[in-house]
Amino acid sequence: MVNDVRVLAQQRQDLILQRIRTQGAVRVADLVTSLDVSDMTVRRDISELVRRGLVQRVHGGAVDARHAAHEPGFQAKRDLAAAEKAAVARAALAHVAPGSAVALSAGTTTALVAGLIAQDPARRPLTVVTNSLPAAEALHLPDDHGLTVVLVGGTRTPSDALVGPVATRALEALRVDVLLLGVHGFDVDAGLTTPNLLEAETDRALIASAGQVVVVADHSKNGTVALSRIADLGAVDVLVTDDALAPDAADALRDAVGTLVLAPTHTNGAPHP
Repeated sequence: MVNDVRVLAQQRQDLILQRIRTQGAVRVADLVTSLDVSDMTVRRDISELVRRGLVQRVHGGAVDARHAAHEPGFQAKRDLAAAEKAAVARAALAHVAPGSAVALSAGTTTALVAGLIAQDPARRPLTVVTNSLPAAEALHLPDDHGLTVVLVGGTRTPSDALVGPVATRALEALRVDVLLLGVHGFDVDAGLTTPNLLEAETDRALIASAGQVVVVADHSKNGTVALSRIADLGAVDVLVTDDALAPDAADALRDAVGTLVLAPTHTNGAPHP
């Protein structure tokens, strides 16, 4: 009987590991349902896989330890679709008004917005809340007394985001006028998603803190669906992407979000709805 229990546990753990290797991550709640076992049993199985160095535990689930160790760094992500991201950042700057409190999530596009804010004294006075280390660094201007930067705490990811319970609790105590949110993907059906379970939780806290939610994401992220849902597109007041977005996708997104802005990739153009 003891041997049978060990075999069943090994079979479950093999199945959990296979799903993580296939999907990149799993949620405890999903495993409880699909394996028809208790929450405690699933957590014990994950603990064993963690002990063996095969997976990494995150809030609410587990991720592939191999992928977690080799997550692309900030620089590698920034070099993807660089012209489109720059166009989106320029258009998003219109939502940063002097005298307001603005939140910038982690991400390469939001870091570009931070750089533009740093270069534009007309945006002062301004308070910026961020969980992005690159954004905070870009905004570190000791002699600029009109700019206040609030950097939340948390666990640092390979892409220089601060996430997790510490970041979430800090954000729950704050209220900002507008959030500029970078995402891994956006999709009419799946909404806003990210492969990082902890980052999704922190992004939801950012959304809850904001009077207006502005998503900044280049067109290549349209249709991309990752493991963890951040929010439905109905939570998005403004989606700023670039004008390489396919016309049929633009039509669908206009029905799903408050306002769609298509930023021109050429600097002499003007953003258009």
